[in-house]
Amino acid sequence: RVQLVESGGGSVQAGGSLRLSCAASGGIASSYCMGWFRQAPGKERERVATIYTGSGKIYYPGNVKGRFTASQDNAKNTLYLQMNSLKPEDSGMYYCAAGAMGCTVARDYSNWGQGTQVTVSS
Repeated sequence: RVQLVESGGGSVQAGGSLRLSCAASGGIASSYCMGWFRQAPGKERERVATIYTGSGKIYYPGNVKGRFTASQDNAKNTLYLQMNSLKPEDSGMYYCAAGAMGCTVARDYSNWGQGTQVTVSS
């Protein structure tokens, strides 16, 4: 079972950037997909990126596409999320997760990190 630990969150002003990291014990390649999600208070958990580890294909929803970039470093067993041009609505707890199939919604992912907080001020 892969264990995940996120880091890199913080507070930035709108327009700023942050890079999140997710260290995976057990290896990234052992999972069919790795995802980044976020959750704001009172809102549902929202997917912001999915990496299909075998093919290397990456999915982004429209509200982050062009601003967020997910990547993986298999040698370091680490997943990254580079976030640029941040907006206040990007604020929330960010989680990385490992999935075995589907990988389109949160319930497709079985292993989750503890999260790292991102706050974007206007």
